[in-house]
Amino acid sequence: MNLNEELVRTRCQEIQDSLDRLERIKEKSKEEFLKDQDLKDIACYRLLVAIEAALGLCYHVSAKHIKKVPEEYAECFAILANANIIPPELSEKLQRMARFRNLLVHMYWKVDYNTLYGMIQNNLNDLCQFSKAIVALL
Repeated sequence: MNLNEELVRTRCQEIQDSLDRLERIKEKSKEEFLKDQDLKDIACYRLLVAIEAALGLCYHVSAKHIKKVPEEYAECFAILANANIIPPELSEKLQRMARFRNLLVHMYWKVDYNTLYGMIQNNLNDLCQFSKAIVALL
């Protein structure tokens, strides 16, 4: 398997650091969130960092453990589900996050902040579950 333990732990810490910041935003009402451009900017950046770290982990595990390199970001999580490393339901949620990441990076002017708020309210634990599944491989 030969996973790089330091890389795994570093990426998991990046995810956790971002989730900690996003948890503070999660406490805000939707109205407060949508009115505050600074909160929206922090949320975009922190979610992007967390997703990028998850993708880094996904590609590392896929290459080292499964010996397959995906052609696109969302496909990476499907590969891990097919290898029974993560559950299919989690894979689907993470694939949606990967697609949202593309929006954050390439079409940031089209970000739907209602969707972003919903992800913060409902999907942060998905990234946490993913981190735990990868650490379990060490």
